[in-house]
Amino acid sequence: MASVVAGTRKGVIVLGGSAIGVAIAKSFIDNGYDVSGIARDDPVSNEFGRWYQADCADSSMAGAAVEAACGDMGRLDALVLAAATMPVAPASQTTDEEWARALDDSLTSAFYVLRASLPRMSRGGSITAVGSTNSFLAAPGLAAYAAAKAGLDGLIRQVALDYGPLGVRANIVAPALVRNGEGGAIAAGYPLGRVGRPDDVARAVFFLASSDADFITGVTLPVDGGLSMASPSAFLQPHLRERLPGSLDAVRTMGATP
Repeated sequence: MASVVAGTRKGVIVLGGSAIGVAIAKSFIDNGYDVSGIARDDPVSNEFGRWYQADCADSSMAGAAVEAACGDMGRLDALVLAAATMPVAPASQTTDEEWARALDDSLTSAFYVLRASLPRMSRGGSITAVGSTNSFLAAPGLAAYAAAKAGLDGLIRQVALDYGPLGVRANIVAPALVRNGEGGAIAAGYPLGRVGRPDDVARAVFFLASSDADFITGVTLPVDGGLSMASPSAFLQPHLRERLPGSLDAVRTMGATP
């Protein structure tokens, strides 16, 4: 592990420039971190302190980007792996290109950035990967994406075990659908009645990276509005839906005023 440079702000690398990656970067910046972003494509908005464009599925490009970011920041205290591509197709219709891109963006790039970052990380540093509920809950047409995210889960747990003795923690946040918090039909299976927002994921990532979570490692934290703990039948079968407190019949049965 690298020695910490005194008098400098804590440094974090965020891999990925999607809306989730941008929200994560903003969360760290708002909390006083020096943030460097790395991704193949330009970020959806520039919330990063600095930005390095690199296809991190290429190990040499990943290593060079990490070296540049760490050199500019002076220290590395946290790493966030938030890059992904989600092709939608069943296994029999998934092309070679879709399979390769899903694994490259979600898993291979994460590994190369992680490998380059570990020797440079301060003792007590943290690694947080943005996984997905699709790594443990099947959904139609996500063969490549689910496989990539499940691989990312396994990688992070292994890192948590191997590098814990060196003071490094590694955890996963597992979002479900992340858009703008919409409710209605799109959120019919979510106990909290809406899908996620990028900020929901960002706050969970920052918590796991912070000293508030300094005895938490190797965990997968669902950030999914309760989706992964609910039986699908509770939302698909009308006679069970009627038991939910939010339904009109249930409210009347309990004697409450709708």
